[in-house]
Amino acid sequence: MHFAINTPNFALYSDVRLLAELAQEAEEAGWDGFFIWDHIGAGPEWPAPIADPWVALAAMAMSTKRIKIGPIVTPLPRRRPWKVARETVTLDHLSNGRLILGVGIGSDQGREFSCFGEATDDKLHGELLDEGLEVLTRLWRGETFSYEGKHYQLADARFLPTPVQHPRIPIWLAGVWPNKKPFRRAAQWDGISPMGRDYELAPQDFREITAYLKAHRSNEAPFDVIAAGHTTGTDKEKDVATVRPFAEAGVTWWQECFDGSNSLEQVRTRIHLGPPEA
Repeated sequence: MHFAINTPNFALYSDVRLLAELAQEAEEAGWDGFFIWDHIGAGPEWPAPIADPWVALAAMAMSTKRIKIGPIVTPLPRRRPWKVARETVTLDHLSNGRLILGVGIGSDQGREFSCFGEATDDKLHGELLDEGLEVLTRLWRGETFSYEGKHYQLADARFLPTPVQHPRIPIWLAGVWPNKKPFRRAAQWDGISPMGRDYELAPQDFREITAYLKAHRSNEAPFDVIAAGHTTGTDKEKDVATVRPFAEAGVTWWQECFDGSNSLEQVRTRIHLGPPEA
């Protein structure tokens, strides 16, 4: 199992220099990854300062050498896939092949679509996500191509350079369990970052998720399953007891999550204590 830190990109974490420092400290403490949220904010619902996640990830890439970095997750339907293609390849080169791209349909819970006159329909966002992924990954190939989709059209497009990573940058999909369609979509890619509809997911949920994904995978390539939670860093026996059932259920990444309610001192202390390894 791999271990990562996960933080928002707002409030305390809107300070890009701080995120770069925390990523460096996480690497030194033995963590394997550092992932951040992708929110853009809207109206009065977002009174806190917000950092652009791609600028923040670039700063984090420059302050580290080993750990994986990426957005968990970016709502691809509110972004142009060709702009994301440029950003991701640039960041993959900057980090020497350490980027993981997390994507999902997004949500209008904080009016991050409707505030700007964008459609809020989940079905439409699903269509945009599927087409966006097709456009994005084809641009990564560095070959000239045209595309005629329902929502996106490209004529003789070609992007260079290609990513450092081969066959491409890993793509993790988000999904709310037990909704099945996002998990069928995720099965086509490289990983799943699941959430519960009204509760935190337990090891039994991950057993069901991994079984469902296995039934819908078309190849035997490695596939990552990401869980999120909290451990103490001070009670190894308790932490192992927390994490081990998830590993046994098929989870490959454990994210130590901070939602903005923790003080900087608490966050730093947990990072410095290191991952909850067995």
